[in-house]
Amino acid sequence: MNYNGYGNYGSYNYGRTAPFIPNTSNTVRQPEATDIFTYPQNLQNALTLIQQALAGETEDRMFYTWLIEHAPSNEDQQIISGIRDNEIGHFALFKKLYYELTGMTPQQAPGEEFIPPESYCAGLARALLGEQSAVQRYRKILYAMQNRVHINIMTEIITDEIRHGILYNYLYSKNGCTG
Repeated sequence: MNYNGYGNYGSYNYGRTAPFIPNTSNTVRQPEATDIFTYPQNLQNALTLIQQALAGETEDRMFYTWLIEHAPSNEDQQIISGIRDNEIGHFALFKKLYYELTGMTPQQAPGEEFIPPESYCAGLARALLGEQSAVQRYRKILYAMQNRVHINIMTEIITDEIRHGILYNYLYSKNGCTG
C-alpha cells in the first residue's frame, strides 16, 4: 500500500547481481549514478538530506508543542515530550555530522510552514507517517557514511525514529483513532 508517498520503498538497485568473477583486467566497473549504496557518489545526496532534516526543525518544534498541548493525558504528554527531546538531540547530531563531513556549518534554510492538524488523532497519524518517511530518508544518509562514528550516529537516529513510530502507533491505538 502507498499512503501519500509513504510505504513505497521503490526498487533497490544493488548493481549487477552476477556471480563474483575476479577482475583480472585493469578496468573497474563504474557504479550507476542512481546507486544509493555506492560511496562517494551517494555523498552529495546524503548532504542534501541532512540539510533538509535541519531545515524542518522549527516546524517540528511547533508541531510537537501543538501535540503536547492537545494530548488528552499526562502519559501522552510525557511520551510526546520524550520524542521531542530526542528530535532536538537528532538536530544537534545532524549539525555535527554535516560539519564533520564538509568542514562547514550548515546554512540556516527556511523550513516548512506549520499547519496545525485537524485533530489530535490526525496529528498522531501525521507524526507516525513522518517517522516512517524519516527512516527511509535517513537510511540513504547512512549508506553514504564511511566513518564508524558517523555510522553509529545514523544508526542511533534511525533506531530512535523507529521507536518513535512505535510510540505514535501506541498513542494512536490507545486513543481510539481511526483512519
